[in-house]
Amino acid sequence: MHSIRIIGPGRAGTSLAAALSARGWEFAGFCGRGDDLSHAARGVDVLVIATPDDAISEVAAAVEPVAGTTVAHLSGSLGLDVLAPHPLRAAVHPLVPLPNGEVGAARLGSGVTFAVAGAPAAREIVGCLGGRAVEVADGDRAAYHAAACIAANHVVALLGQVERVAVTVGLDLESFLPLARAAVEDVAALGAAAALTGPARRGDWATLSRHLDALPEGERAGYQAGAALATRLAQAEAAVPATPSVPATPSVPAAV
Repeated sequence: MHSIRIIGPGRAGTSLAAALSARGWEFAGFCGRGDDLSHAARGVDVLVIATPDDAISEVAAAVEPVAGTTVAHLSGSLGLDVLAPHPLRAAVHPLVPLPNGEVGAARLGSGVTFAVAGAPAAREIVGCLGGRAVEVADGDRAAYHAAACIAANHVVALLGQVERVAVTVGLDLESFLPLARAAVEDVAALGAAAALTGPARRGDWATLSRHLDALPEGERAGYQAGAALATRLAQAEAAVPATPSVPATPSVPAAV
């Protein structure tokens, strides 16, 4: 049986603690703000730093290294260098949102993908949770994490835009969620290019221009960015002829 202590009792930390505790790991407790961290690596197999990215290096440096204890972080964008001076370092980043401890624990054990690096403890954690471990080198982690943010944060932000535009015509977000779910399911089944529908796929530039004219000015730049991405995807599959990006209104520059 492995033992673990976690620095940072936030959403990620509480999710991981609950998930591993449910699978037999001995949980040695949390450390938080104001705690003396110098001895945090003592008496456990793994010490996880589950703080915001900007604090990881400072927190790691505050912990005295212990031979045999792996110090790990949960960051998607950072490499192992931020865990100096610890000899056993690991990175474990789950590709799943962790909105709170209860939901997060269930998702961590649902067979998701984890980006790992470093000491064997990283793969042991993933294996215990029934996940899929993929190695992501330090030099690739920023690009990897950008993809993760696009897949989650940017999708949520786009649905926020849907909600704002929908309310202008008397509809709520719920009316559009089946459309969004079906689109994601189509991507899973067919791939992104084959799943693309709509005016950008058809090369219907007049419709895209009408959309811009109908939108509030503050929503146009976001729409242009999405339309440009859809156009790029369609053109990559040679589904439509190469065409300039959606024309902008005089007050909003065209998306680059």
